[in-house]
Amino acid sequence: MCFVVTKSVLLTCCLPILLMGMRYYFSRKVILHYLDCALHTDMSDIEQYYMKPPGSCFWVAVLDGNVVGIVAARGNEEDNTVELRRMSVDSNYRGKGIAKALGRKVLEFAVLNNYSSVVLGTTAVKMAAHKLYESLGFKHVGVVEHYALPGMTHSLLERMFFQLRYHRYRLQLREE
Repeated sequence: MCFVVTKSVLLTCCLPILLMGMRYYFSRKVILHYLDCALHTDMSDIEQYYMKPPGSCFWVAVLDGNVVGIVAARGNEEDNTVELRRMSVDSNYRGKGIAKALGRKVLEFAVLNNYSSVVLGTTAVKMAAHKLYESLGFKHVGVVEHYALPGMTHSLLERMFFQLRYHRYRLQLREE
């Protein structure tokens, strides 16, 4: 279609490269803003966000003296849930059961603290993450299309070249 409109072979060949470049640029921009936002909020003071509040905690997985994974839990007294947050495993150590062990730690914490359910949200595009949550007993409860990460500017170009789905999961531990 580009060639029919412009009659230019060069422009027709360059357009896909330009579009891929713009997608890369805006994806990188959004992700870097999100990481910056995370590093200046809860991840800048883990003790304040996850260790001091009642019903919250933070775990670190260490292997051979190296931190290989993290996970946080943040309690919500209003609906008696705990949210699994910030689960991450170093890419060199994935597939070794570390994420499953961290997830189980949050579930144990929720049971010990008498929470009725554990919830989580993820923008993960890899099916392995979704399979992990389901293997831990979580049920997929919904999707938010065109999810906006913290730090996004919501510009037209950003919305055009970077779109995410936010998946919500819930594990009911007991009835309220």
